Amino acid sequence: MKLRFVSLALLALISIQTLCSTNKTATPPNIVWIVSEDNSKHYMSLFDENGIETPNIEKLANSGVIFNRAFSNAAVCSAARSTLISSCYGPRMASHYHRKMGCIILQDSMEMFPAYLRKAGYYTTNNSKEDYNIIKADNVWDNSSKKASWRNRKDGQPFFHVQNIGTTHEGRLHFTEEQYRTEKTKCDPNSCFVQPNHPQTDLFKYSNALYRDEIVNMDQEVGDIVSKLKEDGLLENTFIFYYGDHGGVLPGSKGYLYETGLHVPLVVHIPEKYKELVTLEKGSKTNGFVSFVDFGATVLNLAGIEVPKNMDGKPFLGKGVSKEDLESRDETYSYADRFDEKYDMVRAVRKGNFKYIRNYQPFNFDGLMNNYRYKQLAYKEWRELYEAKKLNTVQSAFFEPKQAEALYDIEKDPFETNNLATDSKYSDKLLELRAKLENWENSMPDLSFYPEHYLLKNAISDPASFGQTHKKELSTYRHIANLSLSDFDSVESEIKSYLKSNDPWERYWALIVCSGFQKKDTKLIALTKEIYMNDSELINRVRAAEYLGLTKIENPVKAISKALYESTDSAEALLILNSVTLLQDGRQKYSFDLKENKIQKSVLENKLVKQRLSYLNDLQRPHYR
Repeated sequence: MKLRFVSLALLALISIQTLCSTNKTATPPNIVWIVSEDNSKHYMSLFDENGIETPNIEKLANSGVIFNRAFSNAAVCSAARSTLISSCYGPRMASHYHRKMGCIILQDSMEMFPAYLRKAGYYTTNNSKEDYNIIKADNVWDNSSKKASWRNRKDGQPFFHVQNIGTTHEGRLHFTEEQYRTEKTKCDPNSCFVQPNHPQTDLFKYSNALYRDEIVNMDQEVGDIVSKLKEDGLLENTFIFYYGDHGGVLPGSKGYLYETGLHVPLVVHIPEKYKELVTLEKGSKTNGFVSFVDFGATVLNLAGIEVPKNMDGKPFLGKGVSKEDLESRDETYSYADRFDEKYDMVRAVRKGNFKYIRNYQPFNFDGLMNNYRYKQLAYKEWRELYEAKKLNTVQSAFFEPKQAEALYDIEKDPFETNNLATDSKYSDKLLELRAKLENWENSMPDLSFYPEHYLLKNAISDPASFGQTHKKELSTYRHIANLSLSDFDSVESEIKSYLKSNDPWERYWALIVCSGFQKKDTKLIALTKEIYMNDSELINRVRAAEYLGLTKIENPVKAISKALYESTDSAEALLILNSVTLLQDGRQKYSFDLKENKIQKSVLENKLVKQRLSYLNDLQRPHYR
């Protein structure tokens, strides 16, 4: 046992010496991530005119670089963190559903990136949030706990440390009405900017002020961590990244592919001993686009470790990255699917100042009930004002069906309120970005064109290989989904042919396209009713009933309830319950009376299913109060 310990120690020493031989300095740099939860760049004056001062982060920026265009690829914790830890896009790995109903397994020599650091002799620590949708191997962290610290490493050993700050987490805005009435904020609510798609009410002003108070508290915690590094004499040889783990928590941010859900603050302190690894000047800013998928690759590059070819990310700092290369980067891709019990499928690409969003299921309106979201009083008030018809068109959009695609000029329209997709002046830009998104989806490929419950059964043990094996099928499903971008008359016959396909997922996407168009074509109705009555897949019967219900051709309650009772798969049942919620709370207002004693026991064991049923069976109206 002692011999084995000595051997491992020698290997680590050799790895460190190998790294050092490629650098002018004696040892490779230390790297620290300081991660604040749930805050986009919009609330900090360092990045936005409507933000509050954060003096400690600003001080860090004076010795480093401000990244004006940094983005999470996902707008919620586990999906964002799974991208960070793997440096791979979530839809390629099926790691982007929140919260997980099953962890994926990394194959094909893939590792969470800190494992490569450990192999090279680094001491790796995480304090302490993980929230991965990926099974973590034992070789990732030396310590991942609330006690994890760089201070426990061996003398002279380089380290990578992650420090998580939960002060700005969404839960901090789950205050009660009593707190709202009695507890004052330090930030003046009347001085706070309220974004234009939100109601301009006292409650929204208060929520904005309280959120900014928490950002100030978070900034102090950042300062405390930097002070400890300074106390240990580490500032001269440690890269320090400060960033938010995705966008903010005010309504319509976290969980949504708008800039408030994706555009994060990022500051990187450049240590004096390693300034030759960065071609940007200290105290400068860059508009080059960087995304979470790039962060792990960047850490490896700074450490002098070759970036594995099966990573999707590209380094934005370190050897081989010039200032010109960084400044030329102007694209980021993003994704949103299931968020707790709420299903949707949305993809986006931003290139320069233009943002393209593809809503694959546009009938799933943004404001569809999500239990955790609606613990926030501002969400509840927003919904109540909508139901009372007290909102303008821009403020009401959150609760109404979306367009299949959207195009925004972020520079002119930072809160994405003016959809340019149908404006002929922007048709070239629309087609350019649509093509970019499709090429990106094809290149992964994007596994979400299969329903989640199917992936859990068939792909979770090796999702990347599964995607490559089924690339042709996935391309076909994407093609069917994109029929919704054409004029109905020009694709009607093609939709009907896919409704008759022997492939269940071709029928699945044809049904979703039908719900998007909501056309009352006689032959279409007949084909849909055939599926509604006899399809081999329960979820296809539900999708057919959903179409018939959205168009008010036929009441879908009985058919969907029956499918729910037959389901033995909790993920499948959860997707069925999403359709129930849509048809009950949307414009159609169908009334469901679900009997829990008819639902399979294995399904009822799922926490998210229980949350949906608790909401749906609550007869105290309105639900949002």
